[in-house]
Amino acid sequence: MNPDASTIAAGAPIEVDLSPIAVGQDIKVFWRGKPIYISHRTKKQIDEARAVNVASLPDPQSDEARVKSGHEQWLVVIGICTHLGCIPIAHEGSYDGFFCPCHGSQYDSSGRIRQGPAPANLPVPPYQFVSDTKIQIG
Repeated sequence: MNPDASTIAAGAPIEVDLSPIAVGQDIKVFWRGKPIYISHRTKKQIDEARAVNVASLPDPQSDEARVKSGHEQWLVVIGICTHLGCIPIAHEGSYDGFFCPCHGSQYDSSGRIRQGPAPANLPVPPYQFVSDTKIQIG
């Protein structure tokens, strides 16, 4: 008894199995018609994101505030550039995060804006872990 496609498109929560996502890989799913990037970050990506001086960021936010405690390897963000709504490309740019080729915005491996015209970080959608290998978005 799953909801029909129109209900899901309107915002019903979705569950995503994380177990097939390898370290260093990301997937894109859709929730409420928006692309959601789920990244299985490497230790290097996490360390680099946490080493950044938060005060130096255009939209200051710590990496710890953007991930769930105990699941730091997982980054879940809405994949829409905060400049003009383009779709950035994962694992591109100077910060091993996301790059928007339309106007050059670059986000780091925590989805935080680092350079370019975008005014804000990639948003984190409401989500929770329902098990160690499954999340519910929405």
